[in-house]
Amino acid sequence: MARIFTNKNSHWLATLASLFTGLVGLWLLNASNAWAALDKDEINNIDVFKNASPSVVFVTNNALVRDPYSLTYSSRPQGAGTGFVWDKQGHIVTNFHVVDGARKITITLADHSSYDALIVGLAPEKDLAVLKVNAPPEVLTPLPVGDSNDLEVGRKVLAIGNPFGLDTTLTVGVVSALGREIQAPNQRTIRNVIQTDAAINPGNSGGPLLNSDGELVGVNAAIYSPNGASIGIGFAIPVNTVSKIVPDLIQFGYPMRPVLGIEIAPLNWARANKIPGVPILRVYSNSPADQAGLRGITTSRWGATILGDSIIAIDGDKVSSDDDLLSILEGHKPGDKVTLTLLREGKEKKTKITLAAPQP
Repeated sequence: MARIFTNKNSHWLATLASLFTGLVGLWLLNASNAWAALDKDEINNIDVFKNASPSVVFVTNNALVRDPYSLTYSSRPQGAGTGFVWDKQGHIVTNFHVVDGARKITITLADHSSYDALIVGLAPEKDLAVLKVNAPPEVLTPLPVGDSNDLEVGRKVLAIGNPFGLDTTLTVGVVSALGREIQAPNQRTIRNVIQTDAAINPGNSGGPLLNSDGELVGVNAAIYSPNGASIGIGFAIPVNTVSKIVPDLIQFGYPMRPVLGIEIAPLNWARANKIPGVPILRVYSNSPADQAGLRGITTSRWGATILGDSIIAIDGDKVSSDDDLLSILEGHKPGDKVTLTLLREGKEKKTKITLAAPQP
């Protein structure tokens, strides 16, 4: 049966519609006023956070723990950190120290879905690691990659991470300094590190450092703090280093650093004997060093040690430790030609050498 609307009903509906329209208009006006009250910097912070958050993941480092009563093993979290999506293939970038010693790693995406992760490659000398999850491409949002060479002291940077287990936390600061050095987990020196006052706390490790365009410019790695909490001195590995290392970790599982084909003598022995540079202990057969005529340490028939060559510079850059030597080599690729300055029998000697790829 058809429902008959009277003029009175029509008037009531018109009044209700008018009231609804007014409420919506008032809400839109308030929202517009609230947005207008934000300054450009706040709007930028909000935009960067909204766009980058889907790329940031929670990394849980699980260890096998044995129950003292039942003697059974179970997986329990022993640490947590942050990572971010590198590509649609499921590669996740984080810090080496976040996953070091893990028996099982779990990745939790921004949509709260969790996946077991496999370690694809490790670079402890750069405190970087690449993991892989079998997640659908549609739930993976890679971060746009910037250029850390464009950074200047004073530029705004934003850090997103999971400090103290609090997921997806934003902190904002500036680039405080460039060209800093920090120590890697394997005691190597990481050079050209970014210093920032954006708060980086335990759990932020492995998370992205972003510029105001929302581009990745660094990987948060460490803080300087006497009490374990942020005091405004944080460090991030520059994205240009990350962009160079990560493809090698995905393809080979380790950084493709070129080699000379030598074994280095222990540094403490060299210093105790007041030997400058990096003395060569052994030269491997058919290596670039062997082809260039480099000499290692030998022993006379009377048992006396005969010092061979000591590397004191590469392409004019001073070499005073194995850390210096490796850092310089990391700036090259297999096939590059470099000039070694050697100390042989108390005299300097220069020789050219072609760097080779490391053997698996």
